[in-house]
Amino acid sequence: MANPSKINVLFIASEADPFIKVGGLADVAGSLPHALREITKSANPMSPELDIRLVIPYHPNIQSDQYSPKQIAEYPIHATGGDILAKAFSFEFDGLPVYLIGGVPIDQETSVYSQDLEADGYKYIFFSLACLELARKLNWKPAILHANDWHTAAAVYSLALQRISDPFFNHTVSLLTIHNLPYLGTMTAPALETFGLPPADHSDLPIWAQHMALSLGLLTADSIVAVSPGYAKEILTIEFGSGLDTFLKTRSDKISGILNGLDTHKWDPFKDAELAANFSSNDLQARYVNKSFLQSELGLEINPHIPLLAMVTRMDPQKGVDIAVDALRLLLQSAAPDISPLHAVFLGTGDPELESAVRHLEQDYPDQVRAQIIFNERLSHHIYAGADILLMPSRYEPCGLSQMIAMHYGCVPIARATGGLRDTILDPSDTALSTGFLFLPAQPDALIVAIQRALMVYRQDSAAWQGIQTRGMRQDFSWDRSAQEYLKRYRMLLE
Repeated sequence: MANPSKINVLFIASEADPFIKVGGLADVAGSLPHALREITKSANPMSPELDIRLVIPYHPNIQSDQYSPKQIAEYPIHATGGDILAKAFSFEFDGLPVYLIGGVPIDQETSVYSQDLEADGYKYIFFSLACLELARKLNWKPAILHANDWHTAAAVYSLALQRISDPFFNHTVSLLTIHNLPYLGTMTAPALETFGLPPADHSDLPIWAQHMALSLGLLTADSIVAVSPGYAKEILTIEFGSGLDTFLKTRSDKISGILNGLDTHKWDPFKDAELAANFSSNDLQARYVNKSFLQSELGLEINPHIPLLAMVTRMDPQKGVDIAVDALRLLLQSAAPDISPLHAVFLGTGDPELESAVRHLEQDYPDQVRAQIIFNERLSHHIYAGADILLMPSRYEPCGLSQMIAMHYGCVPIARATGGLRDTILDPSDTALSTGFLFLPAQPDALIVAIQRALMVYRQDSAAWQGIQTRGMRQDFSWDRSAQEYLKRYRMLLE
């Protein structure tokens, strides 16, 4: 390494907040590089500094006038039908060097992710290779390539193929973070062939996975990090391994889990300007103001004693929206005295069938249910601050962010015991230690039992309920904690 006092990290992702955001990956790519820079600045003066640089595609819908990127390079990416020109732009954001990669495969796609999976394959294989070539153009040798999900996994694979004979990359090691394993890059085979990346014949990968971007990255990464310790274990099982569980077991010594963090500057009930009243774990009374405001905004009866349940989610089968709808319908039908009265609100968009199911629940119970089928970040702040319970009946959840936000805002989560939900929510038999409620089977009946458990505490023991809220609010979900874990992984790789 040219400068042992500095570690160069090339951090590549398909999206990053605030430049472009579709899902949770943008939160990670937008927060983790900053957090890594900050902790290394404040660490032991003798420890190496991180020179971490973020690279994302120059998506057409990035509002570039806000950042004034300047073109710094233009270079060819070799392809069988003729070289394709990549253009690199750069700017600095809060001290972090940010690069945008353009070129025909990226420029012609208006959305971050296309319904045309083959077109997405060309876009992201091109981007992955252009990221590596950018480092060469800058004459900036990365010690670590940190890639994220299938969209950048081809960079990991290409690095492994070329570093043996390429002096520029022969000391570069790779780390691949898995945010959502089922998205393997299933239609990337034509793009891999076009850009000269061969299938991994005669490898430990199953034959069907030998020409998929994420599989190839997982095969060759020097370190694999899942976005929670629980998910790192689950991907080794048949249920969650997406057909790669047997292969992943052969790489288990390379696999670990690091929980994603929460942007505690953006999500802070004590300073959140969106709220009707700010509050902290030392002053939960102000939450009642937010609850009344939320009930009024939703057109529900304003009553602090009526429990208000919420889902803030993408309307997707993974998130178990159907489980929540079925469970609430059964509960509202029963009108049992330990359940009724009850309020519920859903916020999110996605699968049309799930959106319809939520709307029908509102139509059937217009005094108790609200279906907010929109993207409304302002309303999400009000829900976290005013609702009593957050429902997360996910069929699988690699990490999850909503439960962290909810706990930070004193909204008690009820979640399926899977992935990052199990890692972040404490539900021992003694409620004096709990921060929420967990259930295991992905079934409405199991969710109903968990809701009944929660409502029993809510209605019969206000002190215990406030204890659950307070403990949740005081959990450390900051990016500093996550960044420390990634920094440890970086150091282990370099050793």
